[in-house]
Formats: sequence, structure tokens, C-alpha cells
Amino acid sequence: MGLGTALVVWSTTAGLQIPGRRHPLIQAALGTALALSVHAPLGVRGAALRSGVRWGALGAAVVTAGVAATTAVPIIQAGMAARDLPTPQWKWLVYEIPLGTVWSEESAYRAALGTLAEVGFGPRAGRLLQATAFGLSHVVDARGAGEPVLGTVLVTGVAGWVFGWLAHRSGSVVASALTHLAINEAGAVAAGWVQRRAV
Repeated sequence: MGLGTALVVWSTTAGLQIPGRRHPLIQAALGTALALSVHAPLGVRGAALRSGVRWGALGAAVVTAGVAATTAVPIIQAGMAARDLPTPQWKWLVYEIPLGTVWSEESAYRAALGTLAEVGFGPRAGRLLQATAFGLSHVVDARGAGEPVLGTVLVTGVAGWVFGWLAHRSGSVVASALTHLAINEAGAVAAGWVQRRAV
């Protein structure tokens, strides 16, 4: 419970000018340190890793197909066209999303918080706690992007629950990380494609 609260509070500092606060390497290092400090089973070796890759590839394929299909929907296309994308986009896709967002969040929420929550409250309640904290941690981002806060919290909370289920089912955080990466990368690539097409 304490770690979940701390992670949500940490997320509220996203807009503050704290040195290194948004640096991908620092974010990834903090998440990794949290996971290691609670001896979270990351599942990055042997059979667990292979299982994580299989489940993650399946999740990523489903996500990519979903994003590709919804990109044709006018209201979603309009939202993508209006997004303010970071530049250069390649750095965002290759470096900032994988390390600063995906790995930092998977190691902190699914590995560290997920492990402690499941030990303390059991698999179902623990996963719900982890997902709730993950959803609430996106309030500041939603406000900064001008997106509906409640909708963002609900959507990211559900995503957090699915990520937690994938990590638990596969025995590896790699499964949730690959699916999470696909969501962020596919959305970013689709938005870039829509904007380039409009130009």
C-alpha cells in the first residue's frame, strides 16, 4: 500500500523542474532498483523468459492489429492528427518510450508493486491495487495533454490490470513490457503516420 501511494505521489512531480526527473535512464534505473530491492521475480532468464516472450508477442500482435484498425475511425484519426508529438520522433520511439516509460513502469508497477501487493493481499486484490495505482499515476499526464482525467485513469487502470495478469500468467515481466511497448509504439507510429499524411 505504501509503495503504491509513493508511486502515485512521485507521478505528481512530473511537471516540476526536478533535475533528471524525466530522463529515461534515471527513470529506468529507479524502476529497476525498486524491483531489485523487493526481490521481485522479473522472469528474464530461461523458461520464464521464453514464456514472457511468447505471451508478450501475442499481446503485442493483438494491440498492433487493434491500433491499425482503429486508426481508420475518423474521431480517432482526428485525435491523432491533433497530438503534439515529440521531436525527433526516432529518439522518442527508440529510447524514451522503451526505457523512460515502458521499462521504468513495468519494473516499478508490475514487478515491485505487483510483487508486494500480491504477497500482502493475494493475486486478485494485489493486481487490483497495482492497477489502481497505475491508473492514478497518469492524472498529471492526462491534464498536461488536455485529455479527460477520469477516462485516462480508467483506461490506464484496465491496462495495468491486463499487464499484471500477463506478467503473472507468463511468469515474466517481459510479457507485460512487450505488450505495453506495443501500445505506446503503435500509437506513436500511427499518430506520426496520420500527421505526415495530412501534410
